Amino acid sequence: MNRIPDKPVTAEGVAAVDIERFSHNLACLVEQGGKALAAYLKPREEGKVQDGYADQITDAVKTLGQVAEYWLSDPSRAAELQTSLGRAYLDLWGTAAKRMAGEAAEPVAKADPRDRRFADPEWSSNQFFDFLKQAYLLSAHWADHMVKHAESLDPHTRQKAEFYIRQITNALSPSNFVLTNPELLRETLSSNAENLVRGMHMLTEDIDPEGHINIRQSDATMFEVGRNLATTPGKVVFQNELMQLIQYSPSTETVLKIPVLIVPPWINKFYVLDLTPDKSFIKWCVDQGLTVFVISWINPDARLAAKGFEEYMREGPLAALDAIRDATGENRVHAIGYCVGGTLLAITLAYMAAMRDDRIASATFFAAQVDFTQAGDLKVFVDEDQLKGLEQRMAERGYLEGRYMATAFNLLRSNDLIWPYVINNYLKGKAPFPFDLLYWNSDATRMPAANHSFYLRNCYLNNLLTRGKMEIGGVTLDLKKITAPVYSLAAREDHIAPASSVYLGAQYFGGPVRFVLSGSGHIAGVVNPVSKAKYQYWLGDPPAGDLESWMKKASEHPGSWWPDWLAWIVAQGTERVPARNPGDGKLKPLEDAPGSYVRVRA
Repeated sequence: MNRIPDKPVTAEGVAAVDIERFSHNLACLVEQGGKALAAYLKPREEGKVQDGYADQITDAVKTLGQVAEYWLSDPSRAAELQTSLGRAYLDLWGTAAKRMAGEAAEPVAKADPRDRRFADPEWSSNQFFDFLKQAYLLSAHWADHMVKHAESLDPHTRQKAEFYIRQITNALSPSNFVLTNPELLRETLSSNAENLVRGMHMLTEDIDPEGHINIRQSDATMFEVGRNLATTPGKVVFQNELMQLIQYSPSTETVLKIPVLIVPPWINKFYVLDLTPDKSFIKWCVDQGLTVFVISWINPDARLAAKGFEEYMREGPLAALDAIRDATGENRVHAIGYCVGGTLLAITLAYMAAMRDDRIASATFFAAQVDFTQAGDLKVFVDEDQLKGLEQRMAERGYLEGRYMATAFNLLRSNDLIWPYVINNYLKGKAPFPFDLLYWNSDATRMPAANHSFYLRNCYLNNLLTRGKMEIGGVTLDLKKITAPVYSLAAREDHIAPASSVYLGAQYFGGPVRFVLSGSGHIAGVVNPVSKAKYQYWLGDPPAGDLESWMKKASEHPGSWWPDWLAWIVAQGTERVPARNPGDGKLKPLEDAPGSYVRVRA
C-alpha cells in the first residue's frame, strides 16, 4: 500500500496515514452521510413532521437583533465595541509572534481549569491550537460583554440574549470540529478516518422515524426498568388515569408509624429515586424502617389532554392519601415532593390548609420551587409570545412531546449534556458508557396540554403562588397557612431549580422550616447515597434574607444529607409499629413494582 511519510501533525506526532484506507473511509463517510441526511429529510419532505423550533429560532433572532440595535444605533458605541475586539486580537497576535520566536509569552485568554473542552495538552503546547483556543475565548468573552453591557435591554430580554449567545458560542467552539481539535485530528489520522465512519453510522441510527436526532448519552442496551433499575421490591396497590401508587415491601421487623409518600415530578420518571440498589433513596428509606409509597405518573397521550393541574392534585397526592389510609389504616403521612412534584405538593398543602385537612404531618421538598422570580435559565423559554406558540403546538397533539423538555434541560448545560456526546459519538465514533442516571435522563415523558399550560403560566410566567393569587378548585392559595414542619433541600449547583430560588421560596411557609443546602446539582445533590460519602451539605439558621448571607453562617458537613433528613423525620414522631406488607390492608396488589405506567416510553 502507498503511504505518505510519517510527518507529525501534532506535538506528539501521528501514525503514518494509509492513503488507500483513508480514501476508502472518506467514500464510506460520504455514503453514510447521505443516508443520515435522507433519514433526517424524508419525514419533512413527506410532511409527516414539523420541527417545532421555528418559534425559538425566531425569538433568538429577534432577541439578538435588539442587542445589535443597541450597539449599532450609536456609531461611537459601535466603534468602541469593534475596537475592543480588534485590540484583543492584536494582543493575541503579539503573544503568538513571541512564541514563534521562541520567547515565553503569557496567554491573553485562559480557559477555566474546569472546562473539559480544552483538557488535551496540545491546546496549550501546540501554537496553532493554542491560538485557536485563545481566539475563541476572546470572541466568546467579547460576545458576552456585548450582551451584558447593552443597557437598553430589559432583564428578561438580557437573560434570553445571554442564553442564546452562550448556545451559539458553545456550538462554535473549535473543540467541536475535527480540523480544529487536536484530539479529534489525531484520532482521525491514526484510524484513517474510521472514527468518522463509525460516528456517521451512529448518527444515522440516532435519527428516529420522525426525523429527530436523539443524541445517545448512555448505552441503552445495558439497562431495563424492573431488571436492573427500579428493582426495590414492592407492589402497585392503587391506580387511576394519572398515576399508579406503589407500596414497597418492608425490610425491617418494625417501621415508623407514619408512612412516607413521595410525589415525584411528572416531567420525569420516578425511578431517579430508585436507580441501582446502591443509589436508591427509596431502598435506603425502606431499610431505615420507613413505610414508603411513591406515585408513578402516567406517560400521557392525547386522551389526557384536558387533565389540568387540579386533576393532577386530586388524582395524584390527594388520591394517594386516601389510598394510603386504606392500605395502612394511617390517616397522616410524611410527604416528599421532588422538583415540580414539590411545587405540586406545596400547592396541595395550601389547598388542604384552606380546607382544614391536616393529613400531611410534615413536608419535605427536594430542589423544588414555589417562588419563580429567580428560577434561572428555564425562564428563557417562558414569555407570552413563546407560550402562545407552545400552546398552539400542544393543542394540535394534546400534549407536549418529551423531547422538547429534555432538549430544554440539556441546553441549560450544553457543554456537559450535548456537545461532549456529539464529539464522542459522531466524531470519535465511540459508543457512550453505560450510565444509569443518563439512561434515566433520556427516558423522557410527555406532558398533557392543560396541565403544562397551567404550570408555565401560573408559576414561571406570572409567579402567582407566592403572590397569593393562584386559585385551585375555587380556592385562593396562601402558603403561609401551611403550618406543618418543612424540610427544604436545595442543591448548590442546581441549574433547574437554582439554590437561591429554593431558598427564597422556603421563606413563604407558615410553619418551622429546616433549610439544607447540598453539594452538586439537581440530581446528584439529591441522589447522594450514604455509602458513597460524596459531596457535602450545609446547615444553618431558618431561611431569611438571601442565600449568600445564610451561607456565611452555615456549617459544612461531609457526605450525604440523608441521615440528617431521617433524624428530622423521626423527630416528628418516634412511634413504631409492626412492618406492613403490601396487601395487608384494604388495598390488594395489582402488579409488582415498578408497575406498568413507568415502562411506557415517549
